[in-house]
Amino acid sequence: MRRNRLRKLLNADQPSLGTHLHSSWPSITELVGLSGMFDYVEFVAEYAPYDLYALENLGRAADLHDISAMMKIEQEPRTFLAIRAIGSGIQNVLFADPRTVEDVEQCVRAVRAESPDTGGLHGVGMRRDARFVLDVGSPAWVQALDDSVVAIMIEKAPAVENLESLLSVKGVDMVQFGPADYSMSIGLVGQFGHPKVQEAERYVIETALKMNVAPRAELNDLDADRIQKYLDMGVKHFCIGTDTKTLYNWFKNVGGQLGELIGRKPAEQDGKSSTSYGD
Repeated sequence: MRRNRLRKLLNADQPSLGTHLHSSWPSITELVGLSGMFDYVEFVAEYAPYDLYALENLGRAADLHDISAMMKIEQEPRTFLAIRAIGSGIQNVLFADPRTVEDVEQCVRAVRAESPDTGGLHGVGMRRDARFVLDVGSPAWVQALDDSVVAIMIEKAPAVENLESLLSVKGVDMVQFGPADYSMSIGLVGQFGHPKVQEAERYVIETALKMNVAPRAELNDLDADRIQKYLDMGVKHFCIGTDTKTLYNWFKNVGGQLGELIGRKPAEQDGKSSTSYGD
């Protein structure tokens, strides 16, 4: 069974660094590994198209460079998606949209083995994680499921209001605050910087640290002040950047600069400024 790099760092209380990918093209995961800068990739499957073959290829690409992978999955069907992700070699799971203790318990059970000691729902399968036929149902396989990092999004008003109960569920390893969904759930759509949203994020981080659950911060870019704010609060785990946003910014900024040099005029596209050749 493969070692889980993210689990090893968590257990050692060492910092970790990941990056978000919408693309299931395995070569992008390989590029992350070739950089030597990241401990894991988070495949943001909640937002991206993929099939089961893509998950296996993403797992293989992570294997090549001894990095971990995480898959962010939507609220339904949690159990199916968690089992197929882990079975494909994506060792860790980030669950979106839990609201209740029962939701979080279901998330944890989807990852852990179905045995008296672990109390999970994850049954034996002949998949990549078990090397198809070599580790099927073995003690090492059960241990690997125990080592899978269970991360949950805290992004709905009920989750923040009942945070301590949710984080008390045995098996929750990591927590990520979601300002976009949270602001929407309290009637402040799009106001990510609103004091109430900022206060909720601080509360989530401080409560997680108090309850020995690792808080993670998501970053769009190298905002030194924001990073220092998280470090001062005790955050050690970060996930920075998204492939789609990185590409869009390059297309817009570099394409715009070159467009100006060659005399392209701005055009209107869907009500927003764009560029085109001539009039």
